[in-house]
Amino acid sequence: MVQRMGMVIGLTEDNKAEYKRLHADVWPEVLAQLRKSNITNYSIFLREPENLMFSYWEYTGTDFAADMAAMAEDETTQKWWAVCGPMQTPLETRSEGEWWASMEQVFYLE
Repeated sequence: MVQRMGMVIGLTEDNKAEYKRLHADVWPEVLAQLRKSNITNYSIFLREPENLMFSYWEYTGTDFAADMAAMAEDETTQKWWAVCGPMQTPLETRSEGEWWASMEQVFYLE
């Protein structure tokens, strides 16, 4: 069963161009790890001038916690996060342990 996931985070104004550049050419190893972790249909949208980013992905695996742990342990993914993380501004209202704030799906049309 596919799990659809939406999340939101802020983006710092002074890093906007670099963030867009990085995501126009994501490192192949990062993309490979996302696929290995059963993440598909991954998109990130930017809302300006508020500089809010919305991400959407579909999880197709059977053990989300294990797949996310494997991604977090991946050395290249850690380096990617170290580059991108400082450009982001997490929401103060996010749940404990979250970086991107999870969102509740309230509608879906298939």
